[in-house]
Amino acid sequence: MNNIKSKRILLLNQTFYPDNAATAQHLTDLALDLAKAGHLVWVICDRRSYDDRNVVHVCRQKYEGINIIRVGSSAFGKKTKFHRFMDYFSFNLSLVLKLISLPKFDVVIGLTSPPWISFFGALFTRIKGGHFVHWTMDINPDQAVELGWVRKNSLGFCLLNWMALFTYQKSDMIVCLDRFMQDRLIVKGVHSHRICVIPAWSHDIDHEPISSSENRFRKQYALNGKFVVMYSGNFSVCHPLDTLLETARLMKDNNRVHFIFVGGGIRVKDVLEFKDRYNLSNIQYLSYQPRSEIKDSLSAADLHAVVMGEKYVGIVHPCKIYGILASGKPFILVGPEKSHIGDIQRDHKLGYQVNHGASDKLRAVIDKLQLLSEKEKQEIRDRSFKAVTERYSRSLLTKKFIRLCLEKL
Repeated sequence: MNNIKSKRILLLNQTFYPDNAATAQHLTDLALDLAKAGHLVWVICDRRSYDDRNVVHVCRQKYEGINIIRVGSSAFGKKTKFHRFMDYFSFNLSLVLKLISLPKFDVVIGLTSPPWISFFGALFTRIKGGHFVHWTMDINPDQAVELGWVRKNSLGFCLLNWMALFTYQKSDMIVCLDRFMQDRLIVKGVHSHRICVIPAWSHDIDHEPISSSENRFRKQYALNGKFVVMYSGNFSVCHPLDTLLETARLMKDNNRVHFIFVGGGIRVKDVLEFKDRYNLSNIQYLSYQPRSEIKDSLSAADLHAVVMGEKYVGIVHPCKIYGILASGKPFILVGPEKSHIGDIQRDHKLGYQVNHGASDKLRAVIDKLQLLSEKEKQEIRDRSFKAVTERYSRSLLTKKFIRLCLEKL
């Protein structure tokens, strides 16, 4: 990295430090490593917190050498599609007004939150010069169609699709997260030589495993002696939790097994309503944990659940898997075997898999894992840490990102 000439770099995304959303954490990691490599880094993001729109951050901040510019947006929240659209629209309007006033940057890197933010980044570089890198965290309008937010071939779809194709065509480099995303981009007409597959990484410094006896999270929530099944991350429609919730209902009389849901998103209410409907004391919901405490929460689980809706493979990417690997704990995929998680399971001989609706099979896996010996648990930890070290560490993948996306431009 030290051989790369210092560049002025602008990063665009709705969320950034101190937000806890996955894109915020990964973009913050990249920004920090870019700054450490000697680059001059600016970020434009939202003043309002992603998860709690009533939380407002300062307009300008210098953080670890990174120049953060936060722009205004509305605070409707995620109650309806219209409310979410208005927050997206107002943020993008503020973003465009800010971009108009900025000078040329050597490289602009745009993500996908909100879906059309990279369109404005690509347009900015076409007008003012510089190179554009599109960091594809999810693929739209495909996601909007599958979520039922936009009808295929409608006016909204045609506009979003045109913006997406413009972004792909004007990007000097497109970074996507797995081979299934790459396949979708190629189908859209993107030449493979402009696509670089770089998975999202584990925040390995933050996710050092902690033994159960020393785990503050387990002590705080009285989990000692419990077998903890954890879902941690975004409660999105893309990650249907019905099978996991039904398994909790089937195991409600097993006092030893406890299901914890940690995070935020549109489907939090479904978890809480299911818990109340069946009066389930074995389900507990907690909001996003501070990044400094995520290592405690992830290490508190005896089994992590990674959930992927079948039709969203290649559209969204299950970033939570990397923190799970860094924790060294077993995980189960609730979703299709033909997916990025399925690739990890096959390549590293890790984890379990059940299809959606297979609550009985999931319960059987939980029963089996309660009988694991210490030797078997250590073997899982060793394989997990090896996968992180060799394939999914932050230090490895941010270096690759910087080398491939900056050295070539």
